[in-house]
Amino acid sequence: MLFESSRVKLRKMTIEDADLYHTWRNDMEVMHSTNPSLDVYLIEETREFVDKVILGSPFAKSYIMIEKGDKRPIGIISLINIDYKNRNAECIIDIGEKEYWGKGYGSEGLKLLLNYVFYEMNLHRVSLKVFSFNDRAIHLYTKMGFKQEGNSRQSLFREGEWYDIIHMGLLQNEYFDQQKRNA
Repeated sequence: MLFESSRVKLRKMTIEDADLYHTWRNDMEVMHSTNPSLDVYLIEETREFVDKVILGSPFAKSYIMIEKGDKRPIGIISLINIDYKNRNAECIIDIGEKEYWGKGYGSEGLKLLLNYVFYEMNLHRVSLKVFSFNDRAIHLYTKMGFKQEGNSRQSLFREGEWYDIIHMGLLQNEYFDQQKRNA
């Protein structure tokens, strides 16, 4: 199945997922590495964000990552800013359940999304942004074939220090070539 690996299953996000997403969105440890603003949100704000921005946009697709063994939602993976004309999109991934960090679930979820993006949607390019201190994510993205394309210097302030936001991208033909090498 397209949205399933050995341990992870992706399902479309629904408005019923807003409460779960709210828990992850307000966990500062989860958002530290992915959200530039680190705000605390009211449940009404999260529900409106899910309804209007995540589910209400024709230029976004979001999926809840499910750990298949215990059928537990563990994170969210999204495509945003989908540009169908130029065949580009940006991806975002958050593992909201911390006990699943560093165990390969993000890699499996991202591979499922990239297979969908390149084989089914036939997009040409996927980009993402990652904070320069997030070594684990940078390693994952590099392993998946993303290349650093630039950075926004000192544009993120965390715990008294300035960090860069690194811009990475992956082209369809690069992904296909990597899949052939790994087969």
